[in-house]
Amino acid sequence: MDRVRDMASKKAAVIFTKSSCCMCHSIKTLFYELGASPAIHELDHDANGREIEWALRGLGCNNQAVPAVFIGGKYVGSAKDVISLHVDGSLKQMLIDARAIWF
Repeated sequence: MDRVRDMASKKAAVIFTKSSCCMCHSIKTLFYELGASPAIHELDHDANGREIEWALRGLGCNNQAVPAVFIGGKYVGSAKDVISLHVDGSLKQMLIDARAIWF
């Protein structure tokens, strides 16, 4: 879990994904369209991917561990949570507050 926390705090926005996950792709695209350049960790391309996935679950991520989104080093949620934040307008402000975007 410490490794995941460390990875999640390296940049203002961090997304743990799998390359075959369509919702992961959608969340990455959303962040790029908002002007953010999140750190992307593809668990299926990481030698320690399974271990990281279990650690994410231990941090409170749901059964579908990806996408797992962290902003400002804090776990924000999965795709459903991020989309809800975007729809209500608070995602952009969270990214601004974490200095992931500047406008």
